[in-house]
Amino acid sequence: MSINFFWVIVAALNFILFLALIWTFGFRPIASILSDRTRRLEQGLADAEAARKEREAALADREAAMARARGEANALIAAAQKAAQDLREADIAATRAELDQMRERAASDIAAERDRAMADLRAQVADLALAAAGHVVAETMTDARQRRLVEDFIREGGGSGKQSSGSGPAAGRTN
Repeated sequence: MSINFFWVIVAALNFILFLALIWTFGFRPIASILSDRTRRLEQGLADAEAARKEREAALADREAAMARARGEANALIAAAQKAAQDLREADIAATRAELDQMRERAASDIAAERDRAMADLRAQVADLALAAAGHVVAETMTDARQRRLVEDFIREGGGSGKQSSGSGPAAGRTN
């Protein structure tokens, strides 16, 4: 077995030519396809990373918005509760003022009714006293004369509960 260098060189040139053809028509397109695929994968990974960051940023924004909304809701609730409390206190104050006015009116009505009752009582006592005096004195008086005597008696202090014996407008008078 002998090695023929001519055929080794021909085989080597065939191999180099075949390699050049395969490189030109096979490996370059495959290499460019693989390179494009690698670029697309890297772009996809970069896009996925950007999407993850955007999602995280959106999540943080949403949580911040929720926190702001909760704060605003709590502030609105607090304001509504304060307004309700103020309204309740105003209603209580108005009711108390109305009750005080009703008490004052009732007290003035009671005082007016007492004064009217006292005036009626004085008039009745005066009528009874005149009737009794008329029987005792056995003299008839006119109603106008009787009223004038009673009014004089009350004006001079007889109506205050003080009676002095022998002094006064009716003492010793006979008509």
